[in-house]
Amino acid sequence: MGLAKTEIFTDLQNEIALFAKVFGHPARVAILQQLFKIDACYCGDLVNEIGLAQPTISQHLKELKNLGLIKGTIEGTSVCYCINAENWTKMKETMLLFLNQDITTNGDCC
Repeated sequence: MGLAKTEIFTDLQNEIALFAKVFGHPARVAILQQLFKIDACYCGDLVNEIGLAQPTISQHLKELKNLGLIKGTIEGTSVCYCINAENWTKMKETMLLFLNQDITTNGDCC
């Protein structure tokens, strides 16, 4: 398997690709939707709501947390997760700049 060669792309291009990757799995989308719906919850709550195994949910939470879209606070032996509002806003702004680009050609371009 070849290297991703992320160093040849701009920071913005790499950031957009990471955001797109996190939305590339329906479990992560479901986790985010659930966190928006109930504001904060524990991994066990997500297991019950989404229906995936605890290690699977934990791995998806790790991906979301590594990207900074969610944050977690330790409460005893559990971690309570919620949306990281500041990073969510930044992600939305970045993605909207990319997605709001318009085609500037007239007619059929190919």
